[in-house]
Amino acid sequence: MLHYIDHKKMGRGVHDWLDSHFHFSFAEYFNPLNINFGALRVINDDLVKPGKGFGAHPHENMEIISYVVDGELTHGDSMGNRHTLTRGQVQYMSAGTGVTHSEFNLGNDTLRFLQVWILPDGRGYQPNYGDYRFEFGQREGKWLPIATWTENTESAAPIKIHQDVNVFATYIKAGGTGRFSVAEGRQAYMALIEGGAGVNGIKLAARDALEIAEEDVEIRASSDAHIFLVEMGKENH
Repeated sequence: MLHYIDHKKMGRGVHDWLDSHFHFSFAEYFNPLNINFGALRVINDDLVKPGKGFGAHPHENMEIISYVVDGELTHGDSMGNRHTLTRGQVQYMSAGTGVTHSEFNLGNDTLRFLQVWILPDGRGYQPNYGDYRFEFGQREGKWLPIATWTENTESAAPIKIHQDVNVFATYIKAGGTGRFSVAEGRQAYMALIEGGAGVNGIKLAARDALEIAEEDVEIRASSDAHIFLVEMGKENH
């Protein structure tokens, strides 16, 4: 099963310093029929102007991944972490019992990043932070494992989260192909970050997405295609 999501019909939050596309209900966008996809609660595609950002604010009982598309993302939190990440790099925070953090664009260019929230498999975990400075080429022509469940000992993903999900990214050059298999009892959410692609005959433009359930997909890049994918159990929520 494939379900196409047109980015032009997504929720939107436009402010003087921030332009957000909401894949799921968030902030000023609320749709009771679009709250989550399994354990995936949030994907916000954010554009942040230089010198601006999200000031210190609290989170709890949520697994949060920030994936930098362009520009510089500077993270600071109440655990004493302060780091700046650039294109293709990833920051992870398990909010657990509670943590305060901020995210700013202290660079000279517009910051674009994906803010991803995943519902944990339990409450009250110890807060945790990590960042991973992947080289962009690590995902070219293949799926780069980014995050996986803490109990998954077979995955090469460096980020371990408290939920049975697997997070990947890939970059397929124009004219190239890729494949992804979603097994029985599993589902996946695919977001095309940049470029254009056909997936099992469905044409995707930049910022479009697909919900995939128990199906193998073939990707054909019509232009250089940068893809973010979250795979999970169908009943994980």
